[in-house]
Amino acid sequence: MKYISRVVWILSLVSLFTDTASEMLYPIMPLYLQQIGFSVLYIGILEGIAEAVAGLSKGYFGKWSDNVGRRVPFVRLGYSLSALAKPLLAVFSYPLWIFSARTLDRLGKGIRTAARDALLAEEATPSTKARVFGFHRSMDTLGAVLGPLFALAYLYFYPEDYRTLFLLAFLPGLLAIAATFFLSEKTNAAHKTNLQPPKFGDFLDYWQKSPLAYRKLLIGLLFFTLLNSSDMFLMLKLKEMSWSDSQLIGVYIFYNLVYALFAFPLGMLADKWGIKKIFLLGLCVYALVYVGMGANGSHFIVWGLFCLYGLYVAATESLAKAWVSEVVTEKQTMATAMGTLSAMQSIAGMLGSVLMGAMWYAWGSSWAFVLTGVLVLLVVGYFWVAVPMVGERN
Repeated sequence: MKYISRVVWILSLVSLFTDTASEMLYPIMPLYLQQIGFSVLYIGILEGIAEAVAGLSKGYFGKWSDNVGRRVPFVRLGYSLSALAKPLLAVFSYPLWIFSARTLDRLGKGIRTAARDALLAEEATPSTKARVFGFHRSMDTLGAVLGPLFALAYLYFYPEDYRTLFLLAFLPGLLAIAATFFLSEKTNAAHKTNLQPPKFGDFLDYWQKSPLAYRKLLIGLLFFTLLNSSDMFLMLKLKEMSWSDSQLIGVYIFYNLVYALFAFPLGMLADKWGIKKIFLLGLCVYALVYVGMGANGSHFIVWGLFCLYGLYVAATESLAKAWVSEVVTEKQTMATAMGTLSAMQSIAGMLGSVLMGAMWYAWGSSWAFVLTGVLVLLVVGYFWVAVPMVGERN
């Protein structure tokens, strides 16, 4: 795998360690927050604010990274803040402290993401972009398998000892920080002298300056994000179907394992067949999963649907970034392009979860899932007609 460079390996290992730490806590985060007195409403507000901070800061710090012509400092600072924030959640239980620590974690994600994705794009050639992003995503998602497995094992021996688990999550976080110090800035990357931070909304100006292909791609991705609600609704659907907590965590681990195993192979296939074809196939699988979930199938069928759900994510999430790196040809604006996409997707994602909740409340879960699946086919049609592959006439 000569196309997987040293930088890609390091970034992939950093993501693996970080996601291991994050996913150790993801299944038990709401349980811990309830244990220290947070209501469901407060948990929702906390997560909404934290994810908004992460999304919007991706655009801001992506623009800043392009302004100064540097990537590594943003990557190192972002991963360091996220690693330090996790044990802070266990130090005090005051609401303001919890809000601050959780927001700091997500701010770290916002600082690092666009610069990291720009580094990955710079390490790839036009014929290896999908597999580079797919390899990184596979390693990242492997952490989403290892983290919950460790949490399950620990809580088996020490039930409800959530605070200690938050402290233990600092260990893989430290490994992630250490790995970032093996990254070095390319000599031709630090050529800019504009060290002034941009204004907060400056990254939004990129829309007018960006290539037409980028704008068409962004519209389609945002349209899909409006229909791609939080995975929380899948978990709530399983609870409605009387699944136990252990079964929920089990199927969550299974889905991430499928995702981790297939992100890299599907990236290789996308480099061979074209990113657009594999991406649209992934969207069709998503539509099938949601229609299937709305049909209230047996446990066996649901496990099959979650297998397909892992394939859908493997075929779309990393490929969307690879597609952006294809249509944006100027390296000097790559982080801004990646950050702008992430920022706008965060807003669309919040609206999408509200939309899913409203449909669930109005018509019930089954109709909400089926309708979402049908609407996604309209997104497929838009991509097929309006968004060409690189080198393809529109």
